[in-house]
Amino acid sequence: MSLEKIAIAADHAGYDLKCTLKQRLVEQGFDIVDLGTDNTKPVDYPDFAGILAQAVSGGRTARGVLLCGSGIGMSIAANRFAGVRAALVHDEEAARQARQHNDANVLVMGARKIKPSVAEDCLDVFLTTPFE
Repeated sequence: MSLEKIAIAADHAGYDLKCTLKQRLVEQGFDIVDLGTDNTKPVDYPDFAGILAQAVSGGRTARGVLLCGSGIGMSIAANRFAGVRAALVHDEEAARQARQHNDANVLVMGARKIKPSVAEDCLDVFLTTPFE
């Protein structure tokens, strides 16, 4: 894969999964923009959704990954920004459809709802599936 800049952010519930996915992105050669949080201390998810959505909306990165407990709050908050198409997914097929049919540019997952191995598979599909 080519060197592409991808933003990643999480709240406290998504922090551990963020670390896992960040490592996977680094291994695949992506340039990562880590927008926080940096630990499991409670934080407000909309703050991090907004920071990442601004990075995508403003062109700092083409794509992003958001993680929280359920994924619902992050996806709602991120989709308020112009040009952001955040898709909450729980499996590879949803990740594929989000890219193919919706041209999603932000992948959202719920760390309390998905196994890390499934999240890695969803990330891989999201990054390699083109928009039809």
